[in-house]
Amino acid sequence: MAPSSRDRISVDLHGLKAALFERAQALGVSPSGLVRTTLAEALGRSDPTDIDRSMQSLKSGTGDRVRLCLRMSRAQARATLEGARHAGLNPGDYIGGLVAGVPVLLGLGSRTDHLAALIASSAELSTFSRNLHHLTKLLRHGEFRPAQEYRPMLDTLGADVRSHLALVAGALADLRPRGGTSAVGRSAND
Repeated sequence: MAPSSRDRISVDLHGLKAALFERAQALGVSPSGLVRTTLAEALGRSDPTDIDRSMQSLKSGTGDRVRLCLRMSRAQARATLEGARHAGLNPGDYIGGLVAGVPVLLGLGSRTDHLAALIASSAELSTFSRNLHHLTKLLRHGEFRPAQEYRPMLDTLGADVRSHLALVAGALADLRPRGGTSAVGRSAND
């Protein structure tokens, strides 16, 4: 087995493991990344090797996701994590969406509201589908009188479907990066 280029050391945390994992999760970094960052700061140096490793991984295109460690103030980290939580995304996807210019992440609407509107409109279309199926069944059996009850629905069906499609198009446009196709978020193999 080839020797690893990484320097490794084992440390007995003396009961600090839970606190380490909690702090790392709150900051949106791995426990190892938090330990490396804290140790580098305590030793008075910043360690660019994490950045170098992640950039090599980005260039090679191996895997769909890579780890990127960011340095920011505690207030910025809290705001980033709060924004990601509010958007219903993990911090990496949230920051990637901000970089890609996804309108709902830039404060131009609420992702949750868009998704709720899409769900409600899709449920309404599902009801139309069931009603059309029932209407077809009635007409097949020659039951014209009960079929007449569906007339008002049929009169507005075209407009209702167009309204749904307009809602979907608008929501999807707001959920996608600006400029349509963006290299951000696509793997190197695309």
